[in-house]
Amino acid sequence: MKLEKSSRFPQPEGPVVFVVMDGVGVGPDDEGNAVSQAHTPNLDRLKARGPYITIRAHGTAVGLPSNDDMGNSEVGHNALGAGRVFAQGAKLVNQAMESGAIFDGQTWKEAVAHCRDNAALHFVGLLSDGNVHSHINHLERMIGQASTDGVKKVFIHALLDGRDVGERSALEYIDRLEAFLEPLNKDGKTYRIASGGGRMKVTMDRYEADWSMVERGWKTHVLGEVECFLSARDAIEAFRTRDEGITDQYLPPFVVGDNKPVGCISDGDSVLFFNFRGDRAIEISQAFEYDEFDKFDRGPKPKVYYAGMMEYDGDAHIPEKYLVNPPSIDRPMSQYLASSGVHQWACSETQKFGHVTYFWNGNKSGKFDENLETYVEIPSDLLPFEERPWMKAAEITDATIQAIEDGRYSFIRINYANGDMVGHTGILDSARLAVEAVDVCIGRLVKAVEKAKGVLLVTADHGNADEMYMKDKKGLIKEDSSGRRQPKTSHTLQPVPVYLFDPVHGLQLEVRGDAGLTHLTATTLELLGLEPPEDYDPSLLKLS
Repeated sequence: MKLEKSSRFPQPEGPVVFVVMDGVGVGPDDEGNAVSQAHTPNLDRLKARGPYITIRAHGTAVGLPSNDDMGNSEVGHNALGAGRVFAQGAKLVNQAMESGAIFDGQTWKEAVAHCRDNAALHFVGLLSDGNVHSHINHLERMIGQASTDGVKKVFIHALLDGRDVGERSALEYIDRLEAFLEPLNKDGKTYRIASGGGRMKVTMDRYEADWSMVERGWKTHVLGEVECFLSARDAIEAFRTRDEGITDQYLPPFVVGDNKPVGCISDGDSVLFFNFRGDRAIEISQAFEYDEFDKFDRGPKPKVYYAGMMEYDGDAHIPEKYLVNPPSIDRPMSQYLASSGVHQWACSETQKFGHVTYFWNGNKSGKFDENLETYVEIPSDLLPFEERPWMKAAEITDATIQAIEDGRYSFIRINYANGDMVGHTGILDSARLAVEAVDVCIGRLVKAVEKAKGVLLVTADHGNADEMYMKDKKGLIKEDSSGRRQPKTSHTLQPVPVYLFDPVHGLQLEVRGDAGLTHLTATTLELLGLEPPEDYDPSLLKLS
């Protein structure tokens, strides 16, 4: 796996330093953009001096199903280290089901074993084939496997779509699911739809915009304290009769049963949330998993085995258990560098240490070569991030400058967690300070890299601090009834910046419409004076 020397670009005398400003995207310069509002003289100078471009860090550019899907730190660092786009989300679930890996995994086996006696296996999620949050094919495949594995009771809690599919198409999916379940109800098995409701009324809130949606979901799926109907079809038809203009996503919650719910989630059961997209799965996962929880009164929390289709939040590790593992990434850049005798140094604080190591290395723990790789973890603060928005950026920078001055390392990569972790708090002033703290550190790195005659590449893994307020479809900032701007705590769909500081060679960056994070891998290898593998996405470097 040894790489050949580049015929186009010589290796610099000093190191190539790769900086990930986590959560620092490039968005509209408005009141909610903590990045553009921050005082960033060092980044401004890098941009003015050039080269500077923006690239994509979300959607299909990083292996997610559609360009409506936000990037995240795990996917972003996978992409930066891999140099190619690997399937994420729906694509990854499809592959796991086709190969059978999902059912051979520990989580599926534990979920089935947990409810094999008289307990039930519950599936909660969006019932449609919209393929944005979920797909009915995935649900049916899992239900069929549960039957094969001998599960006696299966209950489906169907969240109705009407958003990614036709606005009044719910009965198509309900009827299809009922037809699928019917032949499974034999040999003492009970396989039924147990509850449901529209996705914008029940369970699937996101960004903590309306916890009452999740509370309604809890009262529906767990407590059964909503209107009861003989079937899901009866419920939908009744709601449409009462309100002829209602669309599926706003249908009220319901349970199915004869005067009492047929399948509430109870102690001893297993619960699988089958959405693969994370933004509308996080809050209900917290409700099931967190012992300390103050968003609403859950009553006695049932003791269940809970898992998601995916890990919905890799930073907070929500949920703890999930069915589909991260993608299997072969031949990441770090492995090539180790095989080529290149000394590498990686550093971040605890919050993102795994991202510049495990995720960067293709979801691989450990090192490719103990003698050539050095990892440094700076312990993160235990205080709330909004109270210390500078986090450990200064300490990371101190360590990085020492590594630059050491002279042994040709490739140095670091992550500043500030923009993402503070961005998640939804507090604009703190996020602005977080970005400013990173800018100060970038200024220090520029001086160190220039002195060492190296190269500095600065980018981000996704957006976050660039959009601290919620926006409506027209792009206007949302306000509540009292006129207060609604905080946004999630990632964004914005592009991310790429700054190249090359004081020696005068290299330029190519502007490509399809350029994403994966293109920076080959770019980095060329900066190191090496020929990238042929199947890596092309480098963005060009001679001036």
